[in-house]
Amino acid sequence: MADPRRARRGIIDTSVVIDLEQLEAGQLPVELAVSAITMAELAAGPHATGDSEERARRQDRLQRAEAAFDPLPFDGEAARAYGRIYAAEIEGGRRARGTRALDLLIAATACAACLPLYTRNPEDFRGLQGLVELVAV
Repeated sequence: MADPRRARRGIIDTSVVIDLEQLEAGQLPVELAVSAITMAELAAGPHATGDSEERARRQDRLQRAEAAFDPLPFDGEAARAYGRIYAAEIEGGRRARGTRALDLLIAATACAACLPLYTRNPEDFRGLQGLVELVAV
């Protein structure tokens, strides 16, 4: 019998995809979704290390994710949501640029899809209450 407290569907961010095999199913929604932004981060991963063993692990992770997920696109609705998320970041006195922007684009995808966002790094998304439902795993 399914746990009634468990969300039916949610977006998992890059940190969750990386640690997916270490997490218990009960910590995650029944149906997992990822953003196209997460897939882009995973695609960049093998190129971001000079260690050949780590590169192979990252390539394997990318290939498993590509086989498992049909990513949610960053579309016009997500772009509009990003404007609201960007404004919340600036209002909170935080930077919304650089690598931080990728987290915010993932949050915008979750916001646009009206899905909770599951993350191993909830601090990366602080200040977005009311825009995105965050679930720390």
